[in-house]
Amino acid sequence: MTVVREAGATGDGTRGVSRRGRPGPVARGGVAHAPSRAVRALLLGGIGLFFLIPVVAMVEFTLRKGLGGGHDASRWIALAQGGLTGQYRQVLVALGNSVGLAVGTVLIVLLLLVPTLLLVHIRFPRLRRVMEFVCILPISIPAIVLVVGLAPVYSLLSRLAGSGVWTLAFAYGITVLPYAYRAIQANLDGVDVRTLSEAARTLGAGWGSVLFRVLVPNLRRGILAGAFIAVAVVLGEFTIASLLSRVNLQTALVVVSKADPYTAVIFSLLALTFAFLLLLLIGCLGAERTRPRRRRPIGGRP
Repeated sequence: MTVVREAGATGDGTRGVSRRGRPGPVARGGVAHAPSRAVRALLLGGIGLFFLIPVVAMVEFTLRKGLGGGHDASRWIALAQGGLTGQYRQVLVALGNSVGLAVGTVLIVLLLLVPTLLLVHIRFPRLRRVMEFVCILPISIPAIVLVVGLAPVYSLLSRLAGSGVWTLAFAYGITVLPYAYRAIQANLDGVDVRTLSEAARTLGAGWGSVLFRVLVPNLRRGILAGAFIAVAVVLGEFTIASLLSRVNLQTALVVVSKADPYTAVIFSLLALTFAFLLLLLIGCLGAERTRPRRRRPIGGRP
């Protein structure tokens, strides 16, 4: 009786043979059911076009001369020559406030959420449903209702610690909590944190080493995704800052749009570019750095 291999890649990367003698569909170094390169390019191109059309429309709007027709870059040139240091300086201040709020929100959410999730998974698995309900609950509460509940708290906080814009980080932490939770939880479901922690403890590692050197590196993708979402939500938030009388990027753009809608759209384009570069920087800093492993021949020198 002849023994044939199942469908799959062989050791040298060639196609395998199925039980019926047909060549298997596994490609070299790929996934059996992954979409082809053309399908991936088509999907990414469609998504890119979906986001590019509004941006192109915004650029075209800023280049209009007005009722006379035609296009020029006079508004961009005037803004570059002195607008950022003149009457529109408040936009730069508001942008700095939003960036500071984004950093503070990410730190608050991750420092509280990641250790709590790990503790629940390792020591108190029965509390997982309660934890999920608490973290998902803010997404069902409208922002205006959330502000009504937070107004007395912020009134007391203003008397104790001042009414600086940094206090919005606590409200934003509640807002981004459901998104950060789902991102980290999805990564956590694919990692056996209990086995990893027990193995590290058996080898003599303390809980600090287990957390920062064993568990957190395995949750890098989820933590990075949570940071992405937190930054995007904070840079685009308007309702909470407006109702609590704080100045961030979105409230400043609304004020500018009442005086000059063209300049407000220019600032919106610059804010989109800045947010994209900031997210790209976060992705580069948190990306895994892997080195190709060199194969050592059997019975030979390395």
